Amino acid sequence: MSKPRVMTSFFKLDKEIQEQIKLNYPRGFEKYLIRFKNHKNKFVSALPYETEDKYYMVKMSLEEAHKIILNDEDYNERGVLKEAVQQSYQDKYEDEEEEDLDLDIDEVEVNEDIEE
Repeated sequence: MSKPRVMTSFFKLDKEIQEQIKLNYPRGFEKYLIRFKNHKNKFVSALPYETEDKYYMVKMSLEEAHKIILNDEDYNERGVLKEAVQQSYQDKYEDEEEEDLDLDIDEVEVNEDIEE
């Protein structure tokens, strides 16, 4: 089954998704924009981002991508995600991924008859 595709603006996304996008694109969005024709046969640009359950196309022009980074306090004057912010987001979202992977040792069946 394919994932739902969502086309939206950056500012309409939940804060958590915005943070994950920043973590995925720590050097800004400009060079990752893709162009395609929309349903009205006009060229649009968007930033692709995929989660476990959705595929996002975050609509933005080259100018908007630049402005978002320029006006975001999470990025430094060179347009790079600040190290402390990046570490904070990594800790926040890696912990969530690890929680998903945690297994109760009683749930694991061990087969000791494995031959090497």
